[in-house]
Amino acid sequence: MTDSSNVYLALIHHPVYNKNSEVIASAVSNLDLHDISRAAKTYGVQAFYIVTPLADQGELVERIVSHWTEGVGARYNPHRSEALRLIKVAVSLDAVRHEIAGNGQEEPVTVVTDARPHPRNISYDALADMLKSERPYLILFGTGWGLTREFIDKADYVLAPIMGHTGYNHLSVRSAAAIILDRLLGDTD
Repeated sequence: MTDSSNVYLALIHHPVYNKNSEVIASAVSNLDLHDISRAAKTYGVQAFYIVTPLADQGELVERIVSHWTEGVGARYNPHRSEALRLIKVAVSLDAVRHEIAGNGQEEPVTVVTDARPHPRNISYDALADMLKSERPYLILFGTGWGLTREFIDKADYVLAPIMGHTGYNHLSVRSAAAIILDRLLGDTD
């Protein structure tokens, strides 16, 4: 098992594609917040960033998180509260990088996830070995119909896609995040 004290997640809502391959800023999904934060807490991730340039979407995330961490939801379900406390809102990937580096750490290594193969794919085993270092790692997930090619090309690494044994490959980001976290940080004993 890899120590996850240096692992951060970010769910990117811009720049992503829509089904017509147009670059958009996608809407935040309540299910993504709950499910990915719970997986992140389970595997010891340090923070889960929701990255959106849209002020109304950032405010929505803050209201949802507040309900579950300070409001009635915190009393109703303390376990959920614990997971949602990992969520932070940022307007850009640069803002996330600066916040992580501002905690006295190095600039994080960025690892993009994508459902499509990429010439620079890195294996899960190789990344799990890299995560054993002290350096912070920021694993980036896309929304909509995936991160733009330009965004992907700027990342330090591109994680190999999750592939089933059928021709169908359209997992929800929540499912993909859980599978990836287990492959990288799960207890294999």
